[in-house]
Amino acid sequence: MRMLLKVQMDTPASNEAIKQGTLQKIVEEAMSALKPEAAYFGAEDGCRTAYIFFDLADASQLPKFSEPFFLQLGAKLSYRPVMNREDLAKGLSALMTGG
Repeated sequence: MRMLLKVQMDTPASNEAIKQGTLQKIVEEAMSALKPEAAYFGAEDGCRTAYIFFDLADASQLPKFSEPFFLQLGAKLSYRPVMNREDLAKGLSALMTGG
């Protein structure tokens, strides 16, 4: 299932990761594990924030994906299912045909 993972990094913890030179490694390791379709980075609510779109094959993967952000960056995470344009078209077509 296509998911959006929003990662809001704790500012003091992410500042320390930048000072220690580990933030890039943390992000690269997460990208390697998640194999995202897309990833965007910005600021939200005064925090460094990542928006990562990826395929969740099984709910048992959530700890593997979540814990590095919790443990290393004190991050707040949210997961939500999302659709791309093709998914939406397929869903609406099924809705209209009763399928």
